[in-house]
Amino acid sequence: MLRSLFIAATGMEAQKLNIDVIANNLANVNTVGFKKSRADFQELIYQDLRTPGAISAEGSQIPSGIQVGLGVKPVAVQKLFLQGDFVHTGNPLDLVIEGDGFFQITMPDGTIAYTRAGTFKLDSEGRIVNSDGYPLEPAITVPANTISITVGSDGKIQALQSGSTTPTEIGQIELARFINPGGLKAMGKNLFTTSGSSGEATTGNPSTEGLGTIAQGFIEMSNVNIVEEMVNMIVSQRAYEINSKAVQASDEMLQTANNIKR
Repeated sequence: MLRSLFIAATGMEAQKLNIDVIANNLANVNTVGFKKSRADFQELIYQDLRTPGAISAEGSQIPSGIQVGLGVKPVAVQKLFLQGDFVHTGNPLDLVIEGDGFFQITMPDGTIAYTRAGTFKLDSEGRIVNSDGYPLEPAITVPANTISITVGSDGKIQALQSGSTTPTEIGQIELARFINPGGLKAMGKNLFTTSGSSGEATTGNPSTEGLGTIAQGFIEMSNVNIVEEMVNMIVSQRAYEINSKAVQASDEMLQTANNIKR
């Protein structure tokens, strides 16, 4: 009887984590480039009270046995890199990747981080940076007298400077892709870093080596589906509730056993 208390408790803990994941998805429904997460669960070990296939004392074979599961545990919270909807902004430094790939960002410590959020800006030195001021990799600097910027689908950036009628190429955007993007480590700020599971980044120009193309003047919204997340939240809430009922039922059974002597 006590075993059921602990089993139900693992179910409540699992659903609590599931609600945490769903809440984070919903909180980031308007976060540019955000990729939703999904909690994956796995059953715990089984207590083998009677082994199936064993030979009984009478010499017959036990057909099914008695195996009692000991609950559930979370094994992964996986990022789902499905593409989000595109929204037209008209801002020349708003960029989206149509297809596979990540923008590369140089962190203050010199390491490279990766993002799908293409809401870029210019800093005081004319460098193209993200919202935290971290520069795009490879670094691209826009001349001070630039009057318009054009980004091609192949990632080439051209600037039309004051007094000139011909745009000048000022840089090339390179994208990165991974064998297992789900293995990337989320570090917040719409950034990811590599891990042993993701593998090393393969870089190249857009539209080459399986990489997507660049579209200028668009942003990629979160890939969170609100209706789907609300349904998942209801299911998780009911699962938490039914596990709490199992705890209550076990408690009442223990109470009945304790009251037998009376």
